[in-house]
Amino acid sequence: MKAQEARALGARVAALVRDERVVEAYDLLSPILAERTLFDVLRCIGEPVGSCSQEKVDAFLSLIAAGRAEGGWVVIAKVLEQVLDRDLAGAFARCRGFIVAADVWYAADTMGEGVVGQALVRHFEPALALLAFWREDDNAWVRRAVGTGVHFWAKRSRGAAELAPQAKALLAFLEPMFGERDMIAVKGVGWGLKTLGRRYPDLMADWLPKQVSRRHRALMLRKAMTGLSREQRACLTVRA
Repeated sequence: MKAQEARALGARVAALVRDERVVEAYDLLSPILAERTLFDVLRCIGEPVGSCSQEKVDAFLSLIAAGRAEGGWVVIAKVLEQVLDRDLAGAFARCRGFIVAADVWYAADTMGEGVVGQALVRHFEPALALLAFWREDDNAWVRRAVGTGVHFWAKRSRGAAELAPQAKALLAFLEPMFGERDMIAVKGVGWGLKTLGRRYPDLMADWLPKQVSRRHRALMLRKAMTGLSREQRACLTVRA
C-alpha cells in the first residue's frame, strides 16, 4: 500500500469513527493490521483519525488495543501524537494507559517514541514536567518509555548546538533513573542515554562520572558510554 492509498483509507476510517461506527472502522483497518505493513503506512492511516473527538476516538483505539496487533500500537501512537498540541496532559494519560494495557516491549517503545518523544520535541518543558511522574511509576514499561522518548528527542536533535541546553536538562532528568534495577526499564533508559551520548558526547562525558559511583546495572553504563571517545572512556575509568 502506498502513502496516498493509506491516507485515503485513514480518511475513510476517520469518517466512520466520527459517525460512531467504530466497529466498522476497526473492521476496515484490521486486515491491514494482520499483515506485515510498513510503519510509515500505518502512520498515514492513523493521522486523520487524530482529528476525531476524544470520546469517539477512544472507543476505536480501545478496539485496536484489544486486537494486540503489533502495528496497532503504531496507529494508536500516531493518533495520540495528533492530540499533543491541543491536550498534552490527556495524550500522556492515555499513552500511559495503553502502555500498561499492552504489557509488551514493542508497544512501550512505539508509544515512547511516537508520543513521549514527539512531545519532547514539540513541547519540551511541559512534556518534561508531565514525564517526571513516569520515572517512579510502578509499571516498568512506563519507566522504559521515558528512555525511548529521550532516545527519539536525541535522534531528532542531530546534535545541534542550540539544543545542548535541552540535552543537558535531559541528562539531569534521567539522573534518578541511572540506578534503575528492572531490566525492562534499564534497556529503555540505557537506549536514551546511548543516543544522547552519541549526539552530545562532551555533555555525557561530564555527566557520567558523577553517576558511576552509585549502584547501577552494568548495561546502563555500557549504553551510556557508547558514544564516548577512547580518551573520554579512559578518563571515566580513572575518575571512577
